[in-house]
Amino acid sequence: MNNRLAVSLIAASLLTSGAALAQTTVQGTVGVGTAVEVPDTVISAIPAERGPSVAVREHVVVGEPLPSSVELRTVPSHTEYRYAVVNDRRVIVEPRTRKVIKIID
Repeated sequence: MNNRLAVSLIAASLLTSGAALAQTTVQGTVGVGTAVEVPDTVISAIPAERGPSVAVREHVVVGEPLPSSVELRTVPSHTEYRYAVVNDRRVIVEPRTRKVIKIID
């Protein structure tokens, strides 16, 4: 009886730690079409006036990187994000990968 309890506890522990590991591995990735939750303070920090827009042939899609020809601008007070104005739409970008994480308008 004690062996069954011990085995059950070990199995439960392994399952729990595996689930936690899977969560940390998946966190932070962006799939195509999957928007990342961006805080409202970041969105409101991006200037409403669009400024000069860069025209690109590629369709701008959440999860896909912007071409290197698109200049990324720093979001005021939120240096972990960048934004750009592409095809007359403001987009929030993950700076390391250049992937679009949210299309504002």
